Amino acid sequence: MAEKKLHPLERFDQKIREENGVEFIAGFDEAGRGPLAGPVSSAGVVLPPDFFDERINDSKQLTDRQRRELCAEIKKAALAYSVILVPVETIDEINILEADRLGMETALKEISEKVRVDYIITDYMKLHTSIPLLSIPKGDATSLAVAAASILAKVTRDDYMIELDGKYPEYGFKKNKGYGTKAHLEALEKYGYVKGVHRLSFEPVRSMAHPVVQLKLFGED
Repeated sequence: MAEKKLHPLERFDQKIREENGVEFIAGFDEAGRGPLAGPVSSAGVVLPPDFFDERINDSKQLTDRQRRELCAEIKKAALAYSVILVPVETIDEINILEADRLGMETALKEISEKVRVDYIITDYMKLHTSIPLLSIPKGDATSLAVAAASILAKVTRDDYMIELDGKYPEYGFKKNKGYGTKAHLEALEKYGYVKGVHRLSFEPVRSMAHPVVQLKLFGED
């Protein structure tokens, strides 16, 4: 019988298992490092060693519908997963890199309470842990576990920003997800920033003199 031909993402994780003598790999990734508003979403997931879905890929390469379908599939199949939304106040206090690290380490703690973690793969992030860890650039396009984590992180953050759009429709969060689009920047100039929503340590928000006084919430007269 011919040996099964593995997909590159599946093959990478399998190689890690074979070379390191491990079974349970936790993949970690984030969504939302660059936006001017909203939390950073840090996700981790441990998939069964025999799990594979050929549709899984770097979340940036998928449509919203594909991400949502796969997010449900990943959650259903995962041995354990965790998604942490680190708020803007923390991002402003300790910087975006450390906030992302904090989110991943919190997610790791939650996952470790549910399943044994033998090995960790991250998308270019070092964590404070004694568990063997491989930090690689473009991990979400290289490792199945990291790609799965990227999908969980992205869908969770998108849902948060869509909900936020209902409170502050002027900023177009449903569409821009907090990134500095032309329309978002114009709204910032017109209305000012929103404390607890916009990242005050990020330019151009940091240079703005006026926070929003009071926006009329969606649906109010």
